[in-house]
Amino acid sequence: MSEESNPYDASMIVVLEGLDAVRKRPGMYIGSVGERGLHHLVFEAAESALNEILYGTAGRVGITLTADGGVRVADDGGGRPVGHAGDEDGPTLEGCLTVLGCGVPHVDRRSLCGGFAGVGLAVVNALSSRLRAEVRRDGACWTLEYERGVRVSEPTRSGPAEGSGTVITFWPDAEIFETLTLSFDTLADHFRELAFLNRDLDITLTDDRDPGAPRGDRFHVPGGVRDWITQQTASPYPEVTGFERECSGMEGTVEVALCWGDSDDEQVTGYANSRPTAGGGTHELGFRDGLAAALTACAREQRILTPSDPDLAPTRLGAGLTAIVSVKLDRPEFEGALRDRLGNGPARACVAEAVREHVATWLRADPTRAAAVLARIPAVTRD
Repeated sequence: MSEESNPYDASMIVVLEGLDAVRKRPGMYIGSVGERGLHHLVFEAAESALNEILYGTAGRVGITLTADGGVRVADDGGGRPVGHAGDEDGPTLEGCLTVLGCGVPHVDRRSLCGGFAGVGLAVVNALSSRLRAEVRRDGACWTLEYERGVRVSEPTRSGPAEGSGTVITFWPDAEIFETLTLSFDTLADHFRELAFLNRDLDITLTDDRDPGAPRGDRFHVPGGVRDWITQQTASPYPEVTGFERECSGMEGTVEVALCWGDSDDEQVTGYANSRPTAGGGTHELGFRDGLAAALTACAREQRILTPSDPDLAPTRLGAGLTAIVSVKLDRPEFEGALRDRLGNGPARACVAEAVREHVATWLRADPTRAAAVLARIPAVTRD
């Protein structure tokens, strides 16, 4: 191809600075500019506050859908550092709102891992027509205001304040999003899921958009995923079994809850650092390995399987099985473009051993229950 027929050259390359890249290609940061992306913008703002609870610097987070189309996220933490106030302890709120990745915690077992690229509050600021931040800290209240990611005034000390905390209020930009209508139910499902997976979280969601029909809910689940299974499943057996265990071999923890119910379906749901793993991964493989080993041992003890029979297959663990497998790792490795599959090799063996030990003990404690569970599992060869 001749140079005359190919006019592309260095002069056509545009280097985007600051938050311009986010506004130019929002889908790269929040997934889409439709409903999915709009809701993810709320999740991104909330995640920053929820991590305050998980790191022990806050106790509760409130998310409010305001009557004027905004979203307010408030925490009762110590108040984010404000550079204009002379705060030195960590990234300032101004930096978190204007620099991608600034203030985003290192991913470990304590932090949520729901964002697309670890960009934090800056992406919320960039994709909002307006954003207002209020910080109560050291007896003073500071206010910061932005329009489409650009600061419109110097941070202002607006007076004395009792207590401490940070409030971020933002209005998603109609120039970016195809719709500005948020679904209360979609948001509630997400925050409910996070509360089941993280016992320490205390979240309130309030909808003030319709003064005649306000809505609200609180999500705080000290019982963890066992409570989740109990709510999801009408089990004919007397209990849901579950456990949580530290696993040094994978540098993290595993929490599992399971039961067998009336359904003919099998449903195993996995999470890694509170992120759904729709693509599966090593933790889910480990769960199946451990459960198959425990069931096989029990079947041999009850002489349902003879010494010459093959072990039960990990891929066929019984009609009506419902299980949640949640791991929280200091160094999670996600695979695939959607980061929906866990790749940490040691997780498989660690989860398998923890599941095998717990389920074997649970089955041996009640032979009648064990026989009922085994009756739902086909004695088949390995796949």
